[in-house]
Amino acid sequence: MMSQLPTWLTWSRIVMIPLLVLVFYGLSMPTAGITAAVIFALAGATDWLDGYLARRWEVTSRFGAFLDPVADKLIVAAALVLVVSHNPGVGLALAAIVIIGREIAISALREWMAEIGASAKVAVSWIGKVKTTAQMLAIFLLLWAEPVAGLPTFLIGEWLLYLAAALTLVSMIQYMLAAAREQ
Repeated sequence: MMSQLPTWLTWSRIVMIPLLVLVFYGLSMPTAGITAAVIFALAGATDWLDGYLARRWEVTSRFGAFLDPVADKLIVAAALVLVVSHNPGVGLALAAIVIIGREIAISALREWMAEIGASAKVAVSWIGKVKTTAQMLAIFLLLWAEPVAGLPTFLIGEWLLYLAAALTLVSMIQYMLAAAREQ
């Protein structure tokens, strides 16, 4: 049973998506965004924990390796849709489209690269790690939206999302150039 815990943690991120949406729209109290941000942070914690436990207990699986990035992409896309639907504007919409579009493109690219036996050419880079960190923090702050100790969390989140979108484009170009060399 314990060997399945990392996979169940991954599944929990997918299950959190409807909860995130229901809390974000369903709670008619001022803390709805804060509660949604906490759910998103909890999902981020399960992302770290499932990978850590799978490696530590040596219970990695091909299915888990497939499901983990799918769960990540689904909850990020859902959270971005929530943020943009609640704060319509060109900047946030473009950043969200860039991030979601890149995830779709890179997923397809990784599948194609695996098919031709060159999957190592599209391994995660340090820019991808910085992008992911900025993106996750940005989404958390955008969902939270309420100032904390006078800090404009929404504005900070917005700028972090723009940074994440820029890094998203840079990393996508790197991946595409690496893939183009494999043709």
